[in-house]
Amino acid sequence: MGFLCFHLEFHLCLPHSFVAKKNIMSNINQFWQDFGYYHAQGVFSADELALMEGDFDRIVAQMSNAGEDLNARWQGEEMARLDGGQSVIFHTHQVQTFSAQWLRAIQNPRFLDVMEALIGPDIILHHTKLFQKPAENGSPFPMHQDYTYFPSVQDTMMAGVIFVSDATDEMGCLRVYPASHKLGRVQRGEVLQEGLREEYPIENALVIEAKAGDVVFFNYLTLHGSMPNRSKQVRKTVLVQAHAGADEMEQPHTHTYSGLTLRGWNYAATRSKAAAAG
Repeated sequence: MGFLCFHLEFHLCLPHSFVAKKNIMSNINQFWQDFGYYHAQGVFSADELALMEGDFDRIVAQMSNAGEDLNARWQGEEMARLDGGQSVIFHTHQVQTFSAQWLRAIQNPRFLDVMEALIGPDIILHHTKLFQKPAENGSPFPMHQDYTYFPSVQDTMMAGVIFVSDATDEMGCLRVYPASHKLGRVQRGEVLQEGLREEYPIENALVIEAKAGDVVFFNYLTLHGSMPNRSKQVRKTVLVQAHAGADEMEQPHTHTYSGLTLRGWNYAATRSKAAAAG
């Protein structure tokens, strides 16, 4: 099955006119509905990025000094095919528990404005994840969906990948199959249903190169992955997973979950759910 190989990008210099801003947000939402992802350019300024990257590096150093196993490389035949059987990716959940700067970053109005255009005015943080792909041997991620790890009732769950550094094709940038979210739930565990990985090879997916400060959003049903980092540069990203305020997690739910309301209201919140979040 083929997909259109293009993507729409908007710089986040929104006009002062309410009508103009509303029209832009409507266009963003339409692209999102059609293709299941959206590339927002220049969401974070150079000054903001300098602080974010400083704390990003500090988090990696603190975890390394603690002697923790940071390598989150996947296993399996597809991984071995893509990286030769060995690669490294540093990873942790919930960057906002390390850094107030990163808590401010995920509450950035420009970031949340785009997210609101995609899933509505009520935005609930599920979790964040730091990924650092080392130079020359940074791990790939085979083509997959995210839904199986934390399914939500209404499938409003989405990710926003904040690019702390540039991400080129050589650096193992994000790849997606546009409109593949319309396939629905096709993953079982970490493996796509038989034949789908052959039908949607990572080599044919749309390559989304990004600049530091950009954010690429995608629906958790959108097929996505990335190739190894073979460059001499480190690739740094923070993924923000969130869902709409009227949505809630399917049970049983055991994944790390913040439950923090980033904007609007959490309509599914209860006393017991609030106590369990964190």
